[in-house]
Amino acid sequence: MTNDGDTPNDFERALASAGQAFDEHYVLRLYVTGITPRSTQAFATIKALCDQHLVGRYELEVIDIYQHPELAVHDQIIAAPTLVKRRPLPLCRIIGDLSDTERVLHGLALRPSR
Repeated sequence: MTNDGDTPNDFERALASAGQAFDEHYVLRLYVTGITPRSTQAFATIKALCDQHLVGRYELEVIDIYQHPELAVHDQIIAAPTLVKRRPLPLCRIIGDLSDTERVLHGLALRPSR
């Protein structure tokens, strides 16, 4: 199929879509359990990852499920730490050890599938 230059082909549409995904704003929630070494490490890891890969394009809300159990119930959190990507859709939950940055980047749709 040839393109006369007036209508985008599949490749051009894919590039445009990738560009839009790159510009999207991320809304993240990190659920932790108190100020523990594991919670502190999860926050530091996610903050560093966002500062590197989502500069100026993210909001990170940290929620202590001991202080706000109603939010954990609302988001159906069963373990901590849990990172919830609320935007862009689709919603995604990354549960447990967040130190595997490739796994986290994949879950945030910042890396292609393995």
